[in-house]
Amino acid sequence: VQLVESGGGLVQPGGSLRLSCAASGFTLSGNAVSWYRQAPGKGRELVAAISSAGDSIYYPVSVKGRFTMSRDNAKNTVYLQMNSLKPEDTAVYYCKTWNTAWGQGTQVTVSS
Repeated sequence: VQLVESGGGLVQPGGSLRLSCAASGFTLSGNAVSWYRQAPGKGRELVAAISSAGDSIYYPVSVKGRFTMSRDNAKNTVYLQMNSLKPEDTAVYYCKTWNTAWGQGTQVTVSS
């Protein structure tokens, strides 16, 4: 039972990235899933969360209007589309469900 994040990289301010979170060993459908990030020297911050039914998604003010979370049940994967990226979005991004440990995350660096 694990989640594997991918899709990070280096992008210029104003750019976009799409992160993926692929589940193995269990079905994401029917589970609430969250995306977190952790910048150097800072605590872990929630950036998006989808309800178990998939009918409600929460975004904090810091990313609302720029980040979009979605789920593809057929691929057992959730995504985080990140647009209008800012240098302060630089962090390691993680996905998490109640039954999984923290993974390696994927590094997102926003810099010119």
